[in-house]
Amino acid sequence: MSRSLLLTAILAAAGCSTLPTTGPTADQVVSNGDNSLERRYVIVDLDERAVSVLSRLPGPSFRAHFGDYRPPPENRIGVGDEVRVTIWEAAAGGLFSNASAVDRFGTGARSAIIPDQVVARDGAITVPYAGRIQVAGLTPPEVEHTVLERLSGKAIEPQVLVTVSRNITNSVTVTGETTNGARIPLSAKGDRVLDAIAAAGGVRGAVHEAFVRLTRGRATVTVPMETILANPQENVYLRGGDVITVVNEPRTYTAFGAVGQNTVVPFGRISLSLEEAIAKAGGLLDNKADPNGVFLLRFEPPSTAAALQPGRPIDKRERMIPVVYRLALRDAKSYFLARTFQMRDKDTIYVANASAAELQKFLSLVATLTSPVATGVGVAGSASRL
Repeated sequence: MSRSLLLTAILAAAGCSTLPTTGPTADQVVSNGDNSLERRYVIVDLDERAVSVLSRLPGPSFRAHFGDYRPPPENRIGVGDEVRVTIWEAAAGGLFSNASAVDRFGTGARSAIIPDQVVARDGAITVPYAGRIQVAGLTPPEVEHTVLERLSGKAIEPQVLVTVSRNITNSVTVTGETTNGARIPLSAKGDRVLDAIAAAGGVRGAVHEAFVRLTRGRATVTVPMETILANPQENVYLRGGDVITVVNEPRTYTAFGAVGQNTVVPFGRISLSLEEAIAKAGGLLDNKADPNGVFLLRFEPPSTAAALQPGRPIDKRERMIPVVYRLALRDAKSYFLARTFQMRDKDTIYVANASAAELQKFLSLVATLTSPVATGVGVAGSASRL
């Protein structure tokens, strides 16, 4: 009777699918990914080929997307700019040099300063005795020439100087995690991304957590601040109307399974390798982890997934494909591969339990279930001998 009860307990434990565990085993992760019917995700062995494919992938780049071309040296006037017109005449007694004009406008007997004017929506300003003049899209020298033509025969040998006192069209907006967000006018020589950020007081907070987002027209590209500092080619020339947003986004990854800490881990630096990420999470647990069951989960573009597994059909209509990278740490070479594999923001590291650990759980559960039976059998035997 005792043997039958013991066998029943063992079979019950063996058939139980709710043994405590931190997640799927390594075999389960691989089998679910290889299921041709469901194709939940792509399984990629982290070897030399995979590392080579990933190392060739271009990262976000201002230069690649926007180019790096110095803007034209002559800035053109646009709607919303403020324009100042100064007129000189060769002799007194002209349109701009009589007594009333001097009192009202002038800085000298033969000159007059027209008060600053905002270029209206029709692209024009008003100059006394010259009327409405279209200035939008023109350079200051071109506007000077137009004013001179309009005053010809009216003023005494006039000379005209046109300056843009407030440049709205040829300026950029800097906002976000900077000391002083502002609209920065661009100089004639051309200004780069770091010039504008410096003019706004620089970046607040840690540089390795800062990202620079450049918006030009309908396109927006985000690049880590340290990438711009390390690669001068990313410090591109700006265009009028650009918007620079400095954002503070600490990058993190998630670690769970048979590791020292199941938690969200911050990068703490601009770049982090898979080797360093595992160490930051407390490393593999010696009594639980399967060294061949280290997985990294992330989403990749269809083109990358296809390059990693050329023979596997990839639905390129999908925006992103779930990819699971498998690392076998029983092979010492894998440690060098883990050192060259770079982590990305919101990656997930999962370390599966070893089969021996699962077996130990099963045996512990069997011992728990059979202990009352063995105790009862012992008590019954003792009673029968009395």
